[in-house]
Amino acid sequence: MQAPMLPDISIRQLEYLVAVAESSTWARAADRMGVSASALSQGLAELERRVGVSLFEPAGRRRVLRPAATPVLDHARRVVGLTRDLLEWSDRMQTARAGRVRVGMIDVAAVVHFPNVLRTFRAERPAVELLLSVSPSARLLDALRDGDLDLVVCVEPPEPRPGVELAELRSEPLAVVAPAGTTIGAPSSWGPWLLFPSGSHTRHRITERLGELGAPVRIAAESHQPDVLLQMVVLGLGWTVLPVDASFERVDVVIGPELVRRQLVLATRAGSVHDPAVDELAERLRVA
Repeated sequence: MQAPMLPDISIRQLEYLVAVAESSTWARAADRMGVSASALSQGLAELERRVGVSLFEPAGRRRVLRPAATPVLDHARRVVGLTRDLLEWSDRMQTARAGRVRVGMIDVAAVVHFPNVLRTFRAERPAVELLLSVSPSARLLDALRDGDLDLVVCVEPPEPRPGVELAELRSEPLAVVAPAGTTIGAPSSWGPWLLFPSGSHTRHRITERLGELGAPVRIAAESHQPDVLLQMVVLGLGWTVLPVDASFERVDVVIGPELVRRQLVLATRAGSVHDPAVDELAERLRVA
């Protein structure tokens, strides 16, 4: 069975309807739309004809919307509002020079891996408000889910997150780090441990691997900041597992074997319409 033909209703006619509903008189509605009262009346008469339902009724000298016209008015408001959103989005899409980007990163992503991306983006898009939050992965993903962040660079979560799309950015090796003078022997002799807080994605990967190797997991201290963990190792308070980077060269510690690899990902909300500036920064992160 062939679907019925949709009426050829224009956005302008729907705008007229919204303007009349929100104005005290038809004359003011016409002024608001920048047309004559006659053009407004003709446009609304054509809308009635194409919808096939009488939308107005007399009230003294005036014509007012009939209660039965409420569904048409609701539809008009939705269509006009979405069309305005589309036009604003199109304008930003052509320029990507305005808007707001709320990005969340774990500290190693913000400080080690992607600072140049953020610096360049800010310099080339000065009119874009760039807001950076640095937190552990789980907290960032919660903020993304709640709509408080637009983009997140974090450790891949151990379980899928409903409503979140992930794109791989880079695989990062994590190595055992021990105090100066330590001999790295069998895993059963490793520790005590200075690790990321319980509940972090990286902590989960580390303790899982230590268990596989038969290494006792005795926790001496916790911190979500890699620099703090590294300094505690320097003080001889225990061992840790950290991403291997140039900062190790500046401190007196012993670097042991690679323990695990963690996947850094770019997380976005599934199905959301992003500000073009958000999309541009996401693409720069993917390229980097």
